[in-house]
Amino acid sequence: MAKEVKANLKMKIKGGQASAAPPVGSTLGQHGVNMMDFIGPFNDATKDQMGKNLTVHITIFTDKTMAWRFVGVPTDDLIRAALKIDKGSGVPNKEKISKKLSQSQLREIAETKIQDMNADSVESVMKMVAGTARSMGVEIEA
Repeated sequence: MAKEVKANLKMKIKGGQASAAPPVGSTLGQHGVNMMDFIGPFNDATKDQMGKNLTVHITIFTDKTMAWRFVGVPTDDLIRAALKIDKGSGVPNKEKISKKLSQSQLREIAETKIQDMNADSVESVMKMVAGTARSMGVEIEA
């Protein structure tokens, strides 16, 4: 029989750097779970991605146990890193970023994100990454 879910949480935490400080401590503490049951295993599992922002999905059950999984670096972070820009356009339909994303950069980002996406080919993930880029005001080279 499946456990009853008490809460579904989503947090952004730097890889290998989870601690009892907020947001981890305060968020898990309010649900009455032992935060050290999360912090140690999370830091061990993400030490190879040290310092990168990771999205973590945590499911807390009524018996105060939890299950978690992390999703890789957000797509917009990868695009900003590839183009070496601080942020996207505030009005992407009117103002475009001066740098363009090349097809090779687009493919590289898509290959990084494919395990996190609900897609079966790199080409379909490339289309999703291109959509994120457009919403940031970044144009794609033909």
